Amino acid sequence: MNVVVDALRDKLRRRQVVGPFKVAIETAKVFLIVVRGSRWSTKEELIEIVAEKGRVLTQAQPNELAVGNITDRVIGLIREEHTALVNSGQELDANEYRDSLKTNVMDAIKELMDETESATTNIASRALEHIHSNEIIMTLGRSPAVEMFLKEASKLRKFQVIVAETSPGYDGQQMALSLSQSGIDTTLISDGSIFAVMSRVNKVILGTHAVLANGGLVAIAGTHVVAAAAKHHSTPVVVLMELYKMSSQFPFDADSYNQLVNPDTVFGFDDGDMIDKVDIINPSFDFVVPDLVNLFITNIGAHPPSYVSRMIYEDSREH
Repeated sequence: MNVVVDALRDKLRRRQVVGPFKVAIETAKVFLIVVRGSRWSTKEELIEIVAEKGRVLTQAQPNELAVGNITDRVIGLIREEHTALVNSGQELDANEYRDSLKTNVMDAIKELMDETESATTNIASRALEHIHSNEIIMTLGRSPAVEMFLKEASKLRKFQVIVAETSPGYDGQQMALSLSQSGIDTTLISDGSIFAVMSRVNKVILGTHAVLANGGLVAIAGTHVVAAAAKHHSTPVVVLMELYKMSSQFPFDADSYNQLVNPDTVFGFDDGDMIDKVDIINPSFDFVVPDLVNLFITNIGAHPPSYVSRMIYEDSREH
């Protein structure tokens, strides 16, 4: 069991497992093994074991907030299944209780994994409720949720999409290519043109890396520019958020949720002597305050940013 936890910890440290979806699935798989293989007799002992393994994984890569989300939800599932056993009226001895709780919790974790895998599809099924004919939509980078959302809407609606190229990674170029190959009228623009083009846009649709307890976003670098430009032009900003991206953490220090990556794509060593005279910073994420977001679309419905903390509370209570 410890071997499995250590293996995921090392992969997180080395960035071999990245992105909320992959991290959430791998974390759930580890907890499935932990519940099955660890030694425990009571609900409290199992919760302590899960919480400890969750702390190990979280410390390995604090920016992957999906680890904490899955940990909290698994702990909630343990409490829920324990309560169900107690209220069932069955008279169980210690071994029967442990076996029943273990089986039920493992089944619940498998259901959580199924929910995680289908979350993006469930969000895409709501596309026709939010995208209308002849709209001009702007997006940034290449979010799988946004890509599926737009492609689903294009089956019955005709609209135009403007994609910012998202330098220096240029994920927006791949997004624009994919959308155009699906028959969507797509225009690729440079990041510097975002503000100038925003006046023509009817709606901004964005993905996110994580959503914090106050409704703020930890999203790909450049998201704050798009959201601020949309705010200036009174253009609604819609964020697609799978529930496993929610975090119960508050952004007391927004910079702590960022990470700096190799700046070579911005300013490489082949640019001459100037490389010794400047400091190049290449952040992975932006923190976007909730005031710049109008609506979250999740796999269970659409909600305003002010409802995020309530969703986190209800999610932990129900699980």
